[in-house]
Amino acid sequence: MKVTMVGAGYVGLVSGACFAEFGVDVCVVDTDAAKVEALRAGRIPIYEPGLDRLVAENAADGRLTFTTNLAEAVRGADAVFLAVGTPTRRGDGHADLTYVFAAAEQVAKAAEGPLVLVTKSTVPVGTGRQVKEIVRRVRPEVEIDVASNPEFLREGSAIGDFMRPDRVVIGVESERALKVLKRLYRPLYLIETPVVATSIETAELIKYAANAFLAVKITFINQMADLCEKAGANVHDVARGMGLDGRIGRKFLHAGPGYGGSCFPKDTLALARTAQELGAPATIVEQTIAANEARKAQMAERVIAACGGSVAGKTIAIFGLTFKPETDDMRDAPSLVIIPNLVAAGARIRAYDPQPGHAREMLPAAVHYAESALGAAEGADALVLITEWNEFRAIAPEKLRRTMAGRVVCDLRNVWDPAAMRECGFEYSSIGRL
Repeated sequence: MKVTMVGAGYVGLVSGACFAEFGVDVCVVDTDAAKVEALRAGRIPIYEPGLDRLVAENAADGRLTFTTNLAEAVRGADAVFLAVGTPTRRGDGHADLTYVFAAAEQVAKAAEGPLVLVTKSTVPVGTGRQVKEIVRRVRPEVEIDVASNPEFLREGSAIGDFMRPDRVVIGVESERALKVLKRLYRPLYLIETPVVATSIETAELIKYAANAFLAVKITFINQMADLCEKAGANVHDVARGMGLDGRIGRKFLHAGPGYGGSCFPKDTLALARTAQELGAPATIVEQTIAANEARKAQMAERVIAACGGSVAGKTIAIFGLTFKPETDDMRDAPSLVIIPNLVAAGARIRAYDPQPGHAREMLPAAVHYAESALGAAEGADALVLITEWNEFRAIAPEKLRRTMAGRVVCDLRNVWDPAAMRECGFEYSSIGRL
């Protein structure tokens, strides 16, 4: 089989490399010539554990190629996947489908024979219908089946998610499209991966519904953490007691500074807007969005309170900038709210992250970037842990005490043991624990 992946971003690159690992011939096409040249040279534009090896091995074996020539990429393809960006549209919160529609039109123009055009980008319900209309208008004489195959990749563990998924969702209207996609995912049948075949609209909505539910779950446990602090309870024990209920499950019950990243913020907003327009408001999702945004600002207030009500002139060490560990993605990271608020309050910020990505471009110019965690903590009056990279867990409290000038530690991810930190003399605070 031959597959074309339109878009060499996170979804396109990971999916393309994983399909190649399945033994499929994959051509990834992108309009960014510099990115394509970098990929051909083995330089990966994003940080994702294991992706560099996967790309290098499959490129060396000739199963994975990169080009800027869409016509060349589409030629002979059994399936063409649209994996272009769908950022939040300015002004109304909807997903911007400009790139999706443009790519669909270009693929239709380049098609030389029958193929399946698959939307892998996260798109609002109804997008597949619009893609189908574009294809029919541009090339009515060519047999192009439209399908939806949403991705469920978590940054930091995307390869494992693709190779060992909980399920594969396929939205189709024709037997031919279903046959092509089932053949493409055949390696997953061997590990008995459930394949959920639905209508195109249903597949599109599954993606948004899943992400919105997880965002709600995160926001719920964050609010329970606030309640625990008032009631004298421990949110870890609350989460464990809840999570052991098979109807609820343990995942995404980790209290913290709020969710961020490339998916949850924009997907919840897009779902809320779509639901409003269709006359079926998702008020739970709307409230989740508002609560999550407010929480990020509340975290800065929490730090200021821990520092005695003022951070003016104080040096604050920041551990972790990305929205989660094992990624360099800064999109909608809590740090993008917390740090500017602290800077505005007069703090001097010294930050460290193992993979800071575009942090320098997105955070205030006054932020100083250290080369190590202890370098950030050197002489600091206070320490704030925002992202739970494993290397932070390994730092002994005694070493932090010898390094820092002050004793205030705000652990926004509950990484350290409260008793151990307090035994070392720290004024330690965490989320939902006393």
